[in-house]
Amino acid sequence: MSKKTGKDTPNGGGTIALNKRARHEYSFEQTFEAGLALQGWELKAIRAGRANIGDAYAVPLNGELFLVGAQITPLIQASTHVIANDRRTRKLLMHRREIDMLIGRTQRDGYTLIPTALYWKGNKVKAQLALARGKKLHDKREASKERDWNREKQRLLRRHNKDA
Repeated sequence: MSKKTGKDTPNGGGTIALNKRARHEYSFEQTFEAGLALQGWELKAIRAGRANIGDAYAVPLNGELFLVGAQITPLIQASTHVIANDRRTRKLLMHRREIDMLIGRTQRDGYTLIPTALYWKGNKVKAQLALARGKKLHDKREASKERDWNREKQRLLRRHNKDA
């Protein structure tokens, strides 16, 4: 039996939205998968590719986790009968022990929960959350130097292999 390639998911691919800035701003400790409690118009808008998680973060509230700041722009034809709030707070669906552990780490140890990606898993929308700590300016510079050096190293290796 062959593996599913993600071609049977809506809109043809698995990834819906990425938070590329998060890797620059934070250092990731651990990643988790969470479901999202969505309304019908939000799902239609996500299928149309209208999701943005650039400014989003997760917060604990009353023993549950909520996604704050994620923007899902409504489609005009799909939300005529609903007053749509594109930046509403959405509930994250996880196991109780994971939620308790994440709440403890964020409140006690000073971590932040950042969504790094939204993607399809079957016909459900999932969010990848990273337990992260903010980088200082010198850490960002160091990461930039490391990235530049790796790029230069690859160029040198390609040039050396082509000459040989």
